[in-house]
Amino acid sequence: MEKVGKIIVNKNGPYRVLNLPLSEGIIRTDNQGYPLSIDKTKEYEVDDEYCLCRCGKSSDKPFCDGSHVKFKFNGTENAEKENFERTKDFVEGKDLILEDTIPLCSGAGFCHGREGNTWDLIQSKDKKLNDIGIEQACKCTSGRLFIIDKKTKKPIEEKFKQSIMILKEPWKNIGSSIWVRGGVPIISANGKSYEIRNRITLCRCGKSDNRPFCDSTHRYINFKD
Repeated sequence: MEKVGKIIVNKNGPYRVLNLPLSEGIIRTDNQGYPLSIDKTKEYEVDDEYCLCRCGKSSDKPFCDGSHVKFKFNGTENAEKENFERTKDFVEGKDLILEDTIPLCSGAGFCHGREGNTWDLIQSKDKKLNDIGIEQACKCTSGRLFIIDKKTKKPIEEKFKQSIMILKEPWKNIGSSIWVRGGVPIISANGKSYEIRNRITLCRCGKSDNRPFCDSTHRYINFKD
């Protein structure tokens, strides 16, 4: 029987990860800096249980080395519990609805492309532009952007297997977020579960104002691996 993955947020400590494969990937861009894809660069050999750094100070990233104790890391969680309904906006096009959960933004940048930003593309009457908007939204690592077909009321979404990928942004020479895929339960330090989502990103620089989730702060502090 396949083991079910889970992530537990330790109080002022690391992410305790159970039964999840771990890889590393980089966000590729074109020559104008528009993000194009995420390319896997490494597969880690991990046990059924391991701990990932949450404070951003480990000398063994992405794994925890106990630095959160030395630096007295304050990892207090301040994100919405259970679901993000209160923080969602909706943009309607002719055939599509774009669900936008702004606090989850990790700054990956796939929502902006050569043909325009996702919000405008979804509202276009040109189906080709709609399709580009769908592609951009589906590449959003944090799951901030989520497309719904107005006719069927069903999401347009790639289904991932449960896994974790450590992201890097080489064009800025910085480390990025922890990309969690496939509906992995994330349990807070007080034992409550966050809304289970197909795509979401966790903070690993230790400075997010939406802990445990990434809010793109790593970009402004030039977070290094």
